[in-house]
Amino acid sequence: MSWFGKILGGTIGLVVGGGPLGAIAGAAIGHHLFDRDAEKRQRIGQNHGQGRAGTYRPTGAGAAGAGAGRTSESGRREERQAAFFLALFSILGKLAKADGTITREEGEAVVSFLDRMGVTGSQRAFAIRVFNEAKDSRYTVEDFARQFAQITREQPDLRSSLMDMLFETALSNKELHPKEDEVIRSVATILGISPAELNAIRNKHMGGTDHAFSVLGLTPEATDDEIRRVYRQLVQEYHPDRIVSQGMPQEFVEYATERFQEIQRAWETIRRGRNL
Repeated sequence: MSWFGKILGGTIGLVVGGGPLGAIAGAAIGHHLFDRDAEKRQRIGQNHGQGRAGTYRPTGAGAAGAGAGRTSESGRREERQAAFFLALFSILGKLAKADGTITREEGEAVVSFLDRMGVTGSQRAFAIRVFNEAKDSRYTVEDFARQFAQITREQPDLRSSLMDMLFETALSNKELHPKEDEVIRSVATILGISPAELNAIRNKHMGGTDHAFSVLGLTPEATDDEIRRVYRQLVQEYHPDRIVSQGMPQEFVEYATERFQEIQRAWETIRRGRNL
């Protein structure tokens, strides 16, 4: 069962334990199943009755109760994957709505993430539904960030990648609105992102003068030993083999690989400049 299947099967509740992500998942599932049934009725020309949009009652082998006892490592990995994607698109939804209006550029930035992750078909439509449900929900971005922090306790690379995505979305229209900046700072605090790392990510996206240092989360004042230490640490965190071993889906492996390559390019730039 894929991470998407975990969500539709109802077993995602085993990881998120309800809360804001569980509520958003339920609402998005309800719309997904309602729309799918509507398309089916239209296609075969039969009326199977109206269900309530936004209501999901899993039945059969995919029901939450049926899978509740499964504790295999592959099952747990799929549940973590599902929880990560729910958190990601929920937080992106809140960020895009922070200044009151979701611009065309912000929408295109979210679609770009889906393209780069290779998310297509029903999974793509579901991710967009999560984004839309979250942006208008009663939950705050802090609510989603706290659950994301719990999900990624042992995965700092996922937290840094999320911050990258937030800045990329916020700056898609070439301007960082104060409300968006406030949201990003709040999420960074909850995720334990240090001010230095946050500024480095910000500089990278806002065209800081020392882009290579920003990619590594450093400033030009960093010593050679510090540069080597941070580079080795980042390479270990973002190495594709490590991401795969954590059970993340191919969609995220591809995105993380881009980050790994960016780190390598930054190191080469600094290494040549300092003759390291």
